[in-house]
Amino acid sequence: MTEWITGIVEKLGYWAIALLMLLENVFPPIPSEVIMPLAGYTAADGGLNLALVILSGTLGTVEGAAFWWWLAGKYGERRLKALADRHGRWLTLSADEIDRIDDWFDRHGSWAIPLAHVVPGLRTLISIPAGMFGTRFARFIVLTTSGSAVWNSLLAGAGYLLGKQFSAVDRYLGPAGLGIMGAVLLYYIYRVITFRPSTKNA
Repeated sequence: MTEWITGIVEKLGYWAIALLMLLENVFPPIPSEVIMPLAGYTAADGGLNLALVILSGTLGTVEGAAFWWWLAGKYGERRLKALADRHGRWLTLSADEIDRIDDWFDRHGSWAIPLAHVVPGLRTLISIPAGMFGTRFARFIVLTTSGSAVWNSLLAGAGYLLGKQFSAVDRYLGPAGLGIMGAVLLYYIYRVITFRPSTKNA
């Protein structure tokens, strides 16, 4: 898997990083914890500029988060919950889960937006209450950018600092990455099979 990602990054460069990170925030096929270190390693190998790697990853993250912010704002709480219950089997998102992330957002306020970017899965869901409850777009973008830029910098920087030693680490990261993706796929299949719409009215 690591060779596949590095191959795409080497061929398509910063566009690949931005696209992979966008997808990670819309529907996470590959976690940023795999994408950004590999992009950082590619930069250390001389193929890319580290600052532009971080910029590209952050841009993709912000675009993916903005999609969910827009969707939540457009549909509103009631319609979004109805959409989740109607098509949530394939999104693995129910109205109850929207309620839970809403409660978490209420407790922590809009500063939950940058903090959520260090937690896989939550970095996607946090955009929903931000959009539904009227976090201004400019503020949302600033907070999302700040949180994702810090996290992406740490991940890419780790890959960059490993440099030539990355090949040794890759012996462990490769199987670990495949294990993570396999677990995500199995969890997705489980969620699809066991999904039940919310019994509560929005």
